[in-house]
Amino acid sequence: MSSSKTDKFQYHDYYVIDELLDENHLLARQAVRDWVKQEVSPIIEEYSDKAECPTHLFKGLAEIGAFGPSLPEKYGCGGMDEIAYGIIMQELERGDSGIRSMASVQGSLVMYPIYKFGTEEHRKKYLPKLASGELIGCFGLTEPDFGSNPAGMITNIKDDGDAYILNGAKMWITNSPVADIAVVWGRDEVGKVRGMIVEMDWPGVSAPEIKGKWSLRASVTGELVFEDVRVPKTHMLEVRGLKGPLSCLSKARYGIAWGAVGAALDCYDSALRYSLERIQFDKPIGQFQLTQKKLAEMITEITKAQLLNWRLGTLANNGKVTPAQISMAKRNNVAIALDIAREARQIHGGMGITNEYPVMRHMMNLETVLTYEGTHDIHLLITGHDVTGLNAFK
Repeated sequence: MSSSKTDKFQYHDYYVIDELLDENHLLARQAVRDWVKQEVSPIIEEYSDKAECPTHLFKGLAEIGAFGPSLPEKYGCGGMDEIAYGIIMQELERGDSGIRSMASVQGSLVMYPIYKFGTEEHRKKYLPKLASGELIGCFGLTEPDFGSNPAGMITNIKDDGDAYILNGAKMWITNSPVADIAVVWGRDEVGKVRGMIVEMDWPGVSAPEIKGKWSLRASVTGELVFEDVRVPKTHMLEVRGLKGPLSCLSKARYGIAWGAVGAALDCYDSALRYSLERIQFDKPIGQFQLTQKKLAEMITEITKAQLLNWRLGTLANNGKVTPAQISMAKRNNVAIALDIAREARQIHGGMGITNEYPVMRHMMNLETVLTYEGTHDIHLLITGHDVTGLNAFK
């Protein structure tokens, strides 16, 4: 590892994983990192304090290629590989989990299902505008009474000639109050889960904002309410069953596995710098054994998570990754990031609870990341099911 102090603080690459990345990965990382430093870092504490979403950043996210970076260039997307997609999510979450969520939802939960399950007409109509930030999307799966159990959804669609009638409600939907379109999942008259593209200005669609969040305060979250909404049959996606939304969640969880490492890196970086600057008992606190224990454990867990992500990305690039493998990385990486945020807060002492440092904001954000896109415990059970072949959900 380089002895340069600049490299020491910038990369925290203990196992020299950069040597496993290609030039496109490194260029993407630097471009996103520079953008975050210039556009996100100077304003994020203020927006988090106000519990307000910096919606002007949607355009910037589009300009750096953060929307659907691994989808084909022919639709205005990045055409990059899955490791590049992960690295972009990592750098965005170094800035803030909410900013990464803005991009992750747009790319993984809106653009991906339109690309994967939509018609060519859908792709041409929506993907370029989503990639450019002209349109903002959201993803409607979770319901007020059905979070971890999407199979219980009661949102329903009924055949009505050339359209379906959509009724129901969704909860905890990132971007919904500012979205132009929504990819919504509901049950048809024979009980099959169907996906559809809903335009938010249609009669009967509303998206009230959820207030009072102590986490992801710079991300806008709302409901989706559908009251006798007429959805043209041309807006239905070509997929039936839970495999549709679950494949989207796998794409998003992959991005979260990378993103969480970004939050961990930012907390570790801040704690390491502080430990070398803060003097107590006539020496920097980084010289004390217990502080070094914390820092050593942080960089060890970060390094393990980086290796997990690199291997996961390699499998994804080769079309070999499984949902269970993604679950393992999402669960592990978010859990270690949250632990690192808490330990970093302790190293900062009282200053750690102020917005002069990013650790408390990351800690609060990660409490949500631990829960959404599959809770910590649900991902444990997914791994348990995979290794035993026995389904604990039944």
